Amino acid sequence: MKFDLHQALNTLDINADWVGLRQVNEKTTTHAVRDGRPQSNGRDFTQGVMVEVLAEGQFGYAATNRLDPASLQGAAEQAYQQAIATSKWAVHSFTPEVRPKAVGQYQSPFQQPLDLISVADQLDLLVKVCDTLHVSDQIVKTSAFTQTLETEQIFVSSNGTDTHQTFGFVITNYEATAQDGSIIQKRTDNGPLARCYQAGSEVFDPDQVLARAQQVGEQAIALLAAEDCPTATTTLVLAPDQMMLQIHESVGHPLELDRILGDERNYAGSSFVKLSDFGHLVYGSPLMNITFDPTVPGEFAGYAFDDAGMPAQREYLIKEGLLLRGLGSLESQVRAQVPGVANFRARSWNRAPIDRMANLNLEPGQSSFEEMISTIESGVYMEANRSWSIDDYRNKFQFGCEYARLIEKGKLTKVLRNPNYRGITNQFWGNLAQVGDASTFAMYGTPYCGKGEPNQCIRVGHASPTCVFKEIEVFGGAA
Repeated sequence: MKFDLHQALNTLDINADWVGLRQVNEKTTTHAVRDGRPQSNGRDFTQGVMVEVLAEGQFGYAATNRLDPASLQGAAEQAYQQAIATSKWAVHSFTPEVRPKAVGQYQSPFQQPLDLISVADQLDLLVKVCDTLHVSDQIVKTSAFTQTLETEQIFVSSNGTDTHQTFGFVITNYEATAQDGSIIQKRTDNGPLARCYQAGSEVFDPDQVLARAQQVGEQAIALLAAEDCPTATTTLVLAPDQMMLQIHESVGHPLELDRILGDERNYAGSSFVKLSDFGHLVYGSPLMNITFDPTVPGEFAGYAFDDAGMPAQREYLIKEGLLLRGLGSLESQVRAQVPGVANFRARSWNRAPIDRMANLNLEPGQSSFEEMISTIESGVYMEANRSWSIDDYRNKFQFGCEYARLIEKGKLTKVLRNPNYRGITNQFWGNLAQVGDASTFAMYGTPYCGKGEPNQCIRVGHASPTCVFKEIEVFGGAA
């Protein structure tokens, strides 16, 4: 008999103020090839239900992968007892208002179904990617990776919520490692696993994939003979594939309301942002416009409702440099008394939702790439993150990139290797001097934003134009 989540909710016998059931079914398919030889082919499926109960002002959670009435009743009773037990140490008493009634559907956009490309064709393409990456005998390692996920999420509750969301995710990674004696350089396809989208098999267009693989291989070779990035305080130009990490670490994590409230302090750190800063703090230059937007078609963390049932919509977190709202769910908003967004998200059926990033983007400006470079007398242009370090308060940071070019008298000149830069969040964003237009805008993401106890790696998307920052400390591998 097919499992019916609505019927399961109606048969629960629990004396709670609110009950929610969130069912997740997810199929994952993974292929990996190294140096043209298949390394792994995997397919797995997971399904289960998270039971959420509100009693005595507290939420309790219990999950089960046994989809039968007795198991769900047992999980509901366990969640109820957890809520009652934690009510003795409550920091806030919640009502069902933080679980609004939601009704609707969502479907990831795609041009071609994922099953349009066969396993044999995917593996054939990955072998060709490795062959294409191998542009020289100095390429000592090539690898190609794809992962597709088909996810169905159903959420019903005692106050009438009934949402059904289906997602199609595609993640790819192609990389080449080059070596010349003791010099080793790695180049990837816009950063490790950065190409991740809600999409279909159109992502595997052979002409586009192999053209990018050719460039990755050639740039890895170019890095072997390149000079080290100079040490200087200069103008820094960041490509969208590095802006992704810059936004993620120095804007996204500091603005998570549960982090500011102290919930993450003993595990992943806190934030330099205070609750009193919202509406007052000048976070960056007037060119800085950051939006939270799960409605962008194809971006990795799109959805119609978060896991509390709050409808997703585009919101400015920072507008013209001024901090307006945080990354906080309805629970965090009532605790913090500051505006938030629809970002209450769980990794899967066996995790409770917490405040997460989703799609966090820097809005385009007015300048073309050529116009921006032409205005710079001396500087460094960097692409694709390869390392990061940021303090517990998400304030001081140091990031390394895969690839750089020197900027001299308004032109890109020689290739530089081992490029790095450092800064302090407010000061850095305050030095944002130019923001590229839509022609420089690109969309990336990561499947592995980690947070929470027990840990949850969640999918986030970041889009940005190319940006110019003034008076930034840059340095090479020896500094």
